[in-house]
Amino acid sequence: MKPRRLHLDYVAGPRRQPLAGLLLLAVAIATAAALVERHHVVRLELDRIEASRGLVIAERRPAAVPRESLQEQAKSAEAVVRQLALPWQAIIETVETTATPDVAILQMQPEAQQRLLRLSGEARTQEAMLDYVRALAAARTLAEVHVVNHQVRTDNPQRPIQFTVQASFRGLP
Repeated sequence: MKPRRLHLDYVAGPRRQPLAGLLLLAVAIATAAALVERHHVVRLELDRIEASRGLVIAERRPAAVPRESLQEQAKSAEAVVRQLALPWQAIIETVETTATPDVAILQMQPEAQQRLLRLSGEARTQEAMLDYVRALAAARTLAEVHVVNHQVRTDNPQRPIQFTVQASFRGLP
């Protein structure tokens, strides 16, 4: 047996372009383009967020507040604390226990700084008003109770007496 003869061709013949390779190349180029576009969008968004963050941080920096403004705010806060520190329960109980069917309390104005209580009301008669003022004067929580003003309401057919009573608080510092 004789070995077969080998034929060696050192010149390669023309190859066909595989379709799968071209398709893969097109997909890779499209993906790269999409990634470049996405990177651009994300970078713009990141720049926008950093700019807005800088604005927010700049807004949070406390501005120098004038000393007069701070003193006004402190006085206002002290007034609120004094108002809240009033013996509200005792005041309300006093007003409720001295109430009569002939007298209607329309407004109650405590003034903590002056240690005063102003009550505005209406009474059916002058005697009912005076009885109410006496009852307030007899209360333990109020002192120096007196009528500040009063007038007969002529526009009402029952002609009630509208009055304002002022009293000071007892036992407050």
